[in-house]
Amino acid sequence: PLRSSTACSAERHAARDCADARPPRPAVTAPLVALALFLVLQLGIGVWISRRIATEDDYLVAGRRLGPLLATFSIFATWFGAETVIGSAGEAFAHGVSLGSAEPFGYGLCLVLMGLFLARPLWNLGMTTLADLYRARFGIRVERLAAVLLVPASVLWAAAQIRAFGSVVALVGDVQIESAIGIAALFVIAYTTFGGLLADAYTDVIQGIVLAVGLLLLLGATVGHVGGVSASFAAIAASDKVNLTPAAAGPWYLTLEAWAIPVIGSLTTTEVVSRVIAARSGTVARRASLTAGTLYIALGLIPIAVALLATQFIGPLADAEAVLPAVARELLPPIAFAVFAGGLVSAILSTVDSTLLVSAGLLTHNLIVPLGKITDERRKLWIARSGVMAFGLVAYLLALSTSGVLALVEQASALGSTGIVVTVLFGLFTKLGSPRTAGATPIVGLVSEVLGVPVGVETPFLA
Repeated sequence: PLRSSTACSAERHAARDCADARPPRPAVTAPLVALALFLVLQLGIGVWISRRIATEDDYLVAGRRLGPLLATFSIFATWFGAETVIGSAGEAFAHGVSLGSAEPFGYGLCLVLMGLFLARPLWNLGMTTLADLYRARFGIRVERLAAVLLVPASVLWAAAQIRAFGSVVALVGDVQIESAIGIAALFVIAYTTFGGLLADAYTDVIQGIVLAVGLLLLLGATVGHVGGVSASFAAIAASDKVNLTPAAAGPWYLTLEAWAIPVIGSLTTTEVVSRVIAARSGTVARRASLTAGTLYIALGLIPIAVALLATQFIGPLADAEAVLPAVARELLPPIAFAVFAGGLVSAILSTVDSTLLVSAGLLTHNLIVPLGKITDERRKLWIARSGVMAFGLVAYLLALSTSGVLALVEQASALGSTGIVVTVLFGLFTKLGSPRTAGATPIVGLVSEVLGVPVGVETPFLA
């Protein structure tokens, strides 16, 4: 029973006994224990798989032996990250949905286009990293330039995932966000360093299933709380958060910019390319991309639907990106909440490990190993793992310096990606372009993005 404020006033000398009207929250909760066990399982799989890694190719592209199931879940899980679950839900909760809202259709369409046009040609090249295409097509100097330009976007994406992972740890463990981000970064670095892409592919299947179950549980609980399926559709239709008229989206060129970044800017994202080229055949790579894109759109609609329904019963939040965890904590029983938390972590882990592996691969495979003329596979493997640890530390520092997940991801998708897309398409499908133009094009794309925003260009990506 709670003490009244009068009793507290009469007993000020014993204020410690009535300092809080609520009973203290236990330090160790069922969701926290379940999340810890889930993370231990993921780490254990990585350590076990690491015994099968003998070469740089095993570590960076899983020896190019992913079958249909592993390839599909690997591509889907890599793409379905914190921005899909946390970022898009927060955006829908705070600002609603309009024609300018590209998530999840934009990124899902990107995977579909990858499967239709790029997956098989990319796989046929037998690459280890995307920068290998530049070496084969435009020469070593352009390869090294591309490697340098591709790394920042991957590190920004990794920072976004670590930030989101820290938010989940803070929510479940009731710790300060800075400490939670540190815990998340430490786990992610250890998890990725051990297993490489081969371990990631196996854990992606588990993570994808847990993610789907967690989201479906949350959707079911939210729909039930609102009053059922019909009431939920009626609530969304009547909400002022949904406006699909062209006027609500603003000028057409801003809408085009919002869609071009995920659809085109992410088309040659190194994380997805690494999973595509890890498939055991071009046919597997193509079909896995198409299936993953479809799955992405289907599951990506759930966070947005939950966020829109949450406007009916969740009050204002200091951080809109916390809307899904807030709904889960209010509506789900402890076990279901633990599954949801595991789903969030699954979405994050499957993305962040890819970003760190890609960054390390670009640095070590395309720069350090050739410049140092290193041929010993064991030494290559050690250098690649060291690269993962180094970029993990950088991503951790970036995660501490920002307050939003979606902003980091948008920066990663737009940062110099226009020049990469152009050169990859020219390199794959034409004989046009000299080393000089292939080197200048990514630089121009990067400069247009970096300088366009400060000088007031509204569509720096399209520019």
